[in-house]
Amino acid sequence: MSWGTELWDQFDNLEKHTQWGIDILEKYIKFVKERTEIELSYAKQLRNLSKKYQPKKNSKEEEEYRYTACQAFLSTLNEMNDYAGQHEVISENLTSKIIAGLARYVQELKQERKSHFHDGRKAQQHIETCWKQLESSKRRFERECKEADRAQQYFEKMDADINVTKADVEKARQQAQLRHQMAEDSKADYSSILQKFNHEQREYYYTHIPTIFQQIQEMEERRIVRLGESMKTYAEVDRQVTPIIGKCLDGIVKAAEAIDQKNDSQLVIEAYKSGFEPPGDIEFEDYTQPMKRTVSENSLSNSRGEGKAEPKFGGKAKGKLWPFIKKNKSPKQPKEPLSHRFNEFMTSKPKIHCFRSLKRGTQSFCVHKELTKRTIGKPTYAFEARDYVLSLKLGSTPEDFSNLPPEQRRKKLQQKVDELNKDIQKEVDQRDAITKMKDVYLKNPQMGDPASLDHKLAEVNQNIEKLRLEAQKFEAWLAEVEGRLPARGEQARRQSGLYDAQSAPAVNNCAQARESSPDGSYTEEQSQESEVKVPAMDFDDEFDDEEPLPAIGTCKALYTFDGQNEGTISVVEGETLYVIEEDKGDGWTRIRRSEDEEGYVPTSYVEVYLDKNAKGAKTYI
Repeated sequence: MSWGTELWDQFDNLEKHTQWGIDILEKYIKFVKERTEIELSYAKQLRNLSKKYQPKKNSKEEEEYRYTACQAFLSTLNEMNDYAGQHEVISENLTSKIIAGLARYVQELKQERKSHFHDGRKAQQHIETCWKQLESSKRRFERECKEADRAQQYFEKMDADINVTKADVEKARQQAQLRHQMAEDSKADYSSILQKFNHEQREYYYTHIPTIFQQIQEMEERRIVRLGESMKTYAEVDRQVTPIIGKCLDGIVKAAEAIDQKNDSQLVIEAYKSGFEPPGDIEFEDYTQPMKRTVSENSLSNSRGEGKAEPKFGGKAKGKLWPFIKKNKSPKQPKEPLSHRFNEFMTSKPKIHCFRSLKRGTQSFCVHKELTKRTIGKPTYAFEARDYVLSLKLGSTPEDFSNLPPEQRRKKLQQKVDELNKDIQKEVDQRDAITKMKDVYLKNPQMGDPASLDHKLAEVNQNIEKLRLEAQKFEAWLAEVEGRLPARGEQARRQSGLYDAQSAPAVNNCAQARESSPDGSYTEEQSQESEVKVPAMDFDDEFDDEEPLPAIGTCKALYTFDGQNEGTISVVEGETLYVIEEDKGDGWTRIRRSEDEEGYVPTSYVEVYLDKNAKGAKTYI
């Protein structure tokens, strides 16, 4: 169907319809623009949401993301960030593929429509002009005919009148002939203009208007096709990012499936394990005898009147001998279970009289330590537990992390050693770079002065030395802690032997000091009297009957190690010794200087050369 033949008389309606079509395009462009703004706003909000819940650097939240559940949540945040990026891609593609193209097309469409309707109006004006000429010629012909008819009637009247002179009659006759001639001329002109108008009218309705309307129809159909293509592109833009969005969602599902509850539980154990042992069983206390208690094996000390030479580890003591609970001056009340008392002093706020003993030095602490160990079980490190609680309440953080439980302290020290080693490696790399640069300057003086690097090189060497000293200090503390942990082997067993051998004197002395204080706390003079110095014991005595371990290689000391802790041995830089037990993964190597002198040194302090033929030796890398 053609608009030129079917709508030849609907010029004005076609003009309105085409304008409506352009308005539809502009409305669709506005719709897509608002969609792009929504996508950008949504993407921005998603990014802000993801950023809001990202872990802060150097904060406690960053440590929480060791757990697989938190790692899955972090993966979800990262995937949502990528998800937001895909919405930004949607916005960009809608802008470039639809909005920009349609905006240009609308401008071209407006120009084309204007041109077509300009040609249509021009054709209308031409046919209207021809019609006006025809009407004018027709009116003139009609007027001339009427004038000729009146002139003829006047001539006939004059010719019939006998009173009119012959001259007047001739004059009337000539006038009638002139009018007739003028009427004939008007008739010929009217006929010519009529033929021309009919020709123009046929051209207008069967040639010009159909052609113009056909062009307008094609323009309108192209607009409709372009609108449909834009809608398809609109859908394709979404479909293109759907696979990537699906991958983002698959990543979230994969992260959720990677959550390992057992691993998280193990991380909780590693994070909060104190290294303490639980308290031992509480023995039954018999109160049936009216005057004298039955002494059980779990009391803190024996009665002072009995005076045994070797007090047992579990001698029974009065309730007032508990080292961290104030003596009760009121009449005797039924005694609470010991575990309740332990929980009470572990959760209660520290009191001033409990702090008085904190100023007396390590020897007084030794007395309290022995008492607490024997109260809970052997060994339980209950003194460290109490010290840990007090340090948390006081807010102190010692450099050696002595306020932490053994296991947590070991982790902190190991972490500190690793950080120092990384810093040392950075400084060593920087020193090597400066050295290479200095060599280049020496070979090519025009590139720089080698002496200008001496100050920087000396500064780096000083930093390396400081860091190494700091690392040695923390490694020594780490060695002390690892020697005290029960899972660390010989040193723990030897310390346990020390506790068994030295427990009873410390308990008795401390019990006497506690009884002499009316408020249950020590005085300065009493503490000096009750201090017990634990004599150093030869821990190797219990292994005298064992056959010495064979040497599996040699080692050379890279640094000097004092070896002040129990179970260690001092070495001097450059000294060569025998290796009798290699590093088991705890950072310590067992070496021997002579048959009677052996111990542990940090593995990083020595360079080990293992004998491949020796039994139990492994290849050293």
